[in-house]
Amino acid sequence: MITGELKNKIDGLWDIFAAGGLVNPLEVIEQITYMMFIRDLDDLDNKKAKECAMLGLPFTSLFTEEIKIGERVVDGTQLKWSVFHDFPADKMYHVMQEWVFPFIKTLHSDKDSAYSKYMDDAIFKLPTPLLLSKVVDSLDEIYELMNETQSADVKGDVYEYLLSKIAQSGRNGQFRTPRHIIKMMVEIMAPLAEETICDPACGTSGFLVASGEYLKENRKEEIFFDKQKKEHYMNHMFHGYDMDRTMLRIGAMNMMTHGIENPFIEYRDSLSDQNPDREKYSLVLANPPFKGSLDAESVSGDLLKVCKTKKTELLFLALFLRILKIGGRCACIVPDGVLFGSSTAHKAIRKEIVENQKLEAVISMPSGVFKPYAGVSTAILIFTKTEHGGTDQVWFYDMTADGLSLDDKRTPVEDNDIPDIIERFQNLEKESDRKRTEKSFMVPKSEIADNAYDLSINKYKEVEYVPVEYPPTSEIMAKIREIEMEIGKEMEELERLLEL
Repeated sequence: MITGELKNKIDGLWDIFAAGGLVNPLEVIEQITYMMFIRDLDDLDNKKAKECAMLGLPFTSLFTEEIKIGERVVDGTQLKWSVFHDFPADKMYHVMQEWVFPFIKTLHSDKDSAYSKYMDDAIFKLPTPLLLSKVVDSLDEIYELMNETQSADVKGDVYEYLLSKIAQSGRNGQFRTPRHIIKMMVEIMAPLAEETICDPACGTSGFLVASGEYLKENRKEEIFFDKQKKEHYMNHMFHGYDMDRTMLRIGAMNMMTHGIENPFIEYRDSLSDQNPDREKYSLVLANPPFKGSLDAESVSGDLLKVCKTKKTELLFLALFLRILKIGGRCACIVPDGVLFGSSTAHKAIRKEIVENQKLEAVISMPSGVFKPYAGVSTAILIFTKTEHGGTDQVWFYDMTADGLSLDDKRTPVEDNDIPDIIERFQNLEKESDRKRTEKSFMVPKSEIADNAYDLSINKYKEVEYVPVEYPPTSEIMAKIREIEMEIGKEMEELERLLEL
């Protein structure tokens, strides 16, 4: 979480873009992403040069003296942020537009530049030299403050704060699951050092970033003191797919600013035949799209075998089952309709998860969780792929508060069920004696099967009605008479005053 001067500087940078005519939050973050990439490229190059000099090793800079850009050969040192940020505004603008941007697009052939492939179709959208000059100066100040901050992950926090601007914009908020909900799901699943984690609808890579952060905090020694596990963490653990290239770029940058060097973030229609993944991942964390266009003809045939439908939320559940390894786990957000829908496809996917896999938990969330940009009621499904059943008891939790008000303002409040949810899920053996009138309780599989595999909590929750005792009718009538007499007296007093 960033506060104080650094937060003010980022808000100031945002205002600079707005004053320059760039107001779409996705475009702003994309342009900031490019700028941070260009600056980081210079910093990384300088750092490697110093390390090689200290160790007496040969070093070839990315910014060699002569770089070919198109038909021209230019002085590579002029492409370094530390050099061109001192140029006059007009010259800086020319260098950025004509040299730097074409240069970063050609870097994908350089395997050392892990995130260059996300810059392939980068477009420089800053309209004027003055705006570029202000943005460069503002970013220099932000980096200076970041370097002064002792936090190990300040750059990641800065990027998270930038991404929160998407949610605030409303229209584009569907790309972003609230961070505290993501964190709760990751803590519930408690990833291990050897996981292979996937989000097939990754957006800004929130679930992957949170998983990486969890592993840093809880399995630091196990991963970072072991060469093989560290290599797996940096290059093979995290997989994300999306159909929006802007989101892919922002998501990839989000991962890298959180210290994951080479995440596998790719353009892919996860539901189509172009997705070959099968029994590949040990953990799926996702909030797949509930609505939106779906090319029915391109949907993978083996998903339609599980549930014949055009509803993306059901097809994604079928996909999770396909891409998970045996023993792999999934925590995903679904709209409430998935839990009680009466169509053949709804029942088929629920039956598949309850009967052939191991359904562990259904956490019902209040409709305000995704406000201000959506008021849909949702739930979190948690299950393990077994292909041989295993569902015995299913844990239900009726979440009524998430630490924020459930209106459009989403201001902090004291009521918060999240710590209780995490603690109870990690100690499910203690839940078996809970009554159905409480917030959480267990339901046997047989009862769920008897209810057409309905997974809505209201089907099983018992409401405790406390009888209200009223006084006898004679007493109520006497009280009414007494009130009438009081009114009569007051009316007489009012009339007397009016006569005066």
